[in-house]
Amino acid sequence: MASSCIFRSGLLEGSHVFITGGGTGIGFACARELGLLGAKVTIAARRQQVLEEACGELAEQGIDAAYRVLNIRDDSACQEVLRNTIQERGLPDHLVNNAGGQFSARAQDISANGFRAVMDLNVQGTWQMSSAFARAHRASGTPGRIVNIVFAHTEAMERFAHGAAARAAVVNLTRTLALEWSDHRILVNAVGPGAVMTEGMRQYDASDSGETASQAFPIPRLGTPDDIAWMVAYLLSPAGDWITGSIFTIDGGASLGRRER
Repeated sequence: MASSCIFRSGLLEGSHVFITGGGTGIGFACARELGLLGAKVTIAARRQQVLEEACGELAEQGIDAAYRVLNIRDDSACQEVLRNTIQERGLPDHLVNNAGGQFSARAQDISANGFRAVMDLNVQGTWQMSSAFARAHRASGTPGRIVNIVFAHTEAMERFAHGAAARAAVVNLTRTLALEWSDHRILVNAVGPGAVMTEGMRQYDASDSGETASQAFPIPRLGTPDDIAWMVAYLLSPAGDWITGSIFTIDGGASLGRRER
């Protein structure tokens, strides 16, 4: 896919972005968009084959990309991977916390272990990557930016009590870290996608009901990974120099309510 041409060519030239969950979906779209704008990208996820294929596709488009196999629930692994990345590719200027997930279940059917696993992945994982990134920037004395991807953070989510709770926690974490880390010139924001057609969405609903439901949105379509990547690119560009602690909902207006058509 060619560059969107929405942003100036070379806008992120000389920067380095570390993206978790960067092998597929929104994470991959971010890697591609930021890379086409000149950034060096390092993508991380649990599945090596997916990462290899993603890096190959990015390289075909002239993007300087590398990958790291990483389980963000493992704090020592987060620290080690970031440390190795710094040694081999330099300190990332920006961190995109995109990795996350949950499973569909009614609240009464979610076990303690299941709830804990979702919280660990979405909240603990985001915290561990952010903390390691911030420590490295405090040590170097350089500014940095963090963007957290937080699905469906504004509404109740039937069958996703664990995921909804986790995303709400990440929203508050975003604001609190933005406040505390401002002294270190680290900007922290979040992007909240609505219904975006990704592999993750397809696994929950193999039918076309998501597309059908989207016709009631103020903007009557599902989102694309690029819709989210463009907002991330904006926040990591000079246009985001005076933005921190903000949550940007990108959902086609779905959170405003459904329309009769």
